[in-house]
Amino acid sequence: MSEIINNRETQFNNNQADKRQEILKRIFTDLKKGKRVEEVKAYFDKEIGTVTIEEIAQLQHGNMDGISKEEMKSLYNKHTELFKGSIKEVNRLIRPDEQPGHPVHTFKLENRALENLRDSRLQPHLDKFKEEDSSENIYNLLDDCNLLLDIDKHFSRKENLIFPYLENYGIYGPTTHMWKIDDFIRDSIKEARNRLMNYQGEKEAVIDEIQFVILEVGNMIYREENILFPMALQNLTEDEWVKIAHESDEIGFCLLDSVEEWKPDRNPLDRNSISEGYIKMETGILSLKQLELILNHLPVDITFIDKDDVVRYFSHGKERIFARTKAVIGRTVQNCHPPRSVHVVEELLEDFKSGRKDVEDFWIKFRDKYVYIRYFAVRDENEEYIGTLEFTQNIAPIQALEGEKRILS
Repeated sequence: MSEIINNRETQFNNNQADKRQEILKRIFTDLKKGKRVEEVKAYFDKEIGTVTIEEIAQLQHGNMDGISKEEMKSLYNKHTELFKGSIKEVNRLIRPDEQPGHPVHTFKLENRALENLRDSRLQPHLDKFKEEDSSENIYNLLDDCNLLLDIDKHFSRKENLIFPYLENYGIYGPTTHMWKIDDFIRDSIKEARNRLMNYQGEKEAVIDEIQFVILEVGNMIYREENILFPMALQNLTEDEWVKIAHESDEIGFCLLDSVEEWKPDRNPLDRNSISEGYIKMETGILSLKQLELILNHLPVDITFIDKDDVVRYFSHGKERIFARTKAVIGRTVQNCHPPRSVHVVEELLEDFKSGRKDVEDFWIKFRDKYVYIRYFAVRDENEEYIGTLEFTQNIAPIQALEGEKRILS
């Protein structure tokens, strides 16, 4: 009899959960159709009241294709307003995010530094610029924008380290939608900086960009600390957090001079272990250790994506051109790129898979480097597509070569 009662209770709880999810989906659809957030929130408060991190994680925000940048900004801000004050706090006996060096602790330190920059410098300087667009006020805002560009490290660690692990648990909302807002913030900082560097009296345009940054940085901090980080802390294992902490140095930190090393109460992972096995190839035999060292000593960066678009390997040389973390292994290449450039990646892969192309080259200026990026379709002896090889090299030193240097000299 107790088993029947328990089954009925479980069925009732499942039905209630499904009903709440349907209500949440309806609410998000109403927001997308243009309903006022005040009206939708009144319905949300009546029917839902408080929402859990698990419910937010399960919620699909719907297809955002074809939606404009301005509509996306507005819609995501409506989502934030809807959830403010309504998220149930997760009670945890152990709070690793309060330990110095833990990735979430570091993210929060960066958020406090961003808030300080916004409140003590950016907002006061913007207020003065509104009164007078003098050279001094222009320079102060430009200096603030240069500092704010450091936010890219914060966003990049989130996108390349936190998001992949959430995807492993079937949580995709932050990957697509939060990344888009990150890109909007990046773009506005760069746009404001460019306008200030080449100031031609476009005062209102500068004000609009910086006001957007001030608003959205605050909103993003709220989303991270009330939705994303609790969601990640609830799902990721300690081993995964250790890997994230270990790989964070590869990308760097935002507005922080140094970050403590996180030392959880456990035995550290053996990150140096590698099989002593050997691989026999057509033109020789190498141990796995020798093969890894050879690939890492090449003066180029190599990444291999398999036939299903999953990242399987990248070389790890001393001077990588673009930051790459081990969290990308096992992740689809589409989710390793900003949403606005995914269509380019998919078009290239489709050309390789269909046989229309075997190679594609790009070259770009990147900081002090001139980067040559080559993509090769990898095919077997039967011309069957098995993946794509990305080959990246800084060719600035090669372009600077003159004359000759023979081996005897």
